[in-house]
Amino acid sequence: MWYLPEKDRVRFKAPFGVLFPDIESALSYAGERPLYAVGDVVTASIVRKGLIPAVCVIDGSTMREPFSDAHVSTQALSVKRFEVSNPAGYITDELIDALKSAVECAMGSKPALVHVIGEEDLAVIPLVRMLPAESAVFYGQPGEGVVVRITDDAAKEQADELFSYFERRQSADSSRKVNTENRFA
Repeated sequence: MWYLPEKDRVRFKAPFGVLFPDIESALSYAGERPLYAVGDVVTASIVRKGLIPAVCVIDGSTMREPFSDAHVSTQALSVKRFEVSNPAGYITDELIDALKSAVECAMGSKPALVHVIGEEDLAVIPLVRMLPAESAVFYGQPGEGVVVRITDDAAKEQADELFSYFERRQSADSSRKVNTENRFA
């Protein structure tokens, strides 16, 4: 399990892509690229537009409050479903594995949904790292709009840099920095 120390969380406040005020302008920017969505509101907004993201990552809440619209919207989707646990401030190995499996499904033309028990906010980092070039990853920036990150070498390098701030946690009271290179390969 990978933990983001409190002291480094400020690095994650700035958008990890281009910020748009609404889903329409974000979708216009993404064009015909494959869509990937992290977050309940963003996923529901894309689905309401009649589009099905290749991979959706949701946790049933928005800003730590229950969000049922995304759950209702995604229940009708014909997608492969994965359920994983991932506490706030962490990226679990289970989440990374589920994202890999979901991306594999999407590459095989079967959309996938990863339902996170806990919090999905940080899933955008490993997801960007493992996607093919020219994919469009959407996530919400609370109170500001929708962020879109088009995957390319620069996006993957920035994802690697952000992931380098995480510490490997073997148990609740032990942690150490480890080499994160190729973790998503």
